[in-house]
Amino acid sequence: MKRHVTIPTALARRTNKVLRPRDAADVYAHPRGEFERLLEQAVLRRISHGYYALAPLERFGDPRWRPDLAAAALGVAQADYGKDVVALMGITAARRHGALPRAIGTAVVAVPKQRPPLRTDLGEIVFVKRDVRRLDLERADTELTTGWMTTAEQTALDIAARPELGGLTEAEIRPVVRALARKIDWALVEELAKDQRRPGALARVKEAAGA
Repeated sequence: MKRHVTIPTALARRTNKVLRPRDAADVYAHPRGEFERLLEQAVLRRISHGYYALAPLERFGDPRWRPDLAAAALGVAQADYGKDVVALMGITAARRHGALPRAIGTAVVAVPKQRPPLRTDLGEIVFVKRDVRRLDLERADTELTTGWMTTAEQTALDIAARPELGGLTEAEIRPVVRALARKIDWALVEELAKDQRRPGALARVKEAAGA
């Protein structure tokens, strides 16, 4: 029989469902101990050391629930830096744009500070230091939070500039860029490439697209 589980309203209403114990310091006197209890009840799922995902209400008590890696990456980045200075990018944005048909074990997210990758039980989160105010962004809705991701135009340029991010081979990257190229506004891509001083990346996007 499924146990009835309740959590404080302040946690349940958080827009970012990726939590750190210190995020609950104003709710629990001993948040780490309470988080362990919520882990046992399958209300929280540990993503990595110090990071937990709050399950959707309808999945409370279900130990099989696993959040999406991209959602976890965005949630972790927002937890550490805030909503408006981070964004999904690279191959992670490409997958959300439908240009990468299969899931991979790496998520890429732009953040304001350099930091090493974070290994999670969902996959690896790679952080890239970028000023997201200079990137072309659109809204990203995930099961854990709402935030930003790069547009198809920005994503194509980013992947062409740094194809090694995410661990795909050059042969795997080319069809991704080609798929993005079918969605993009070429005038916008050229404007972004000029503003971001990426003529080489623009040339590679055009080559992949056959433009």
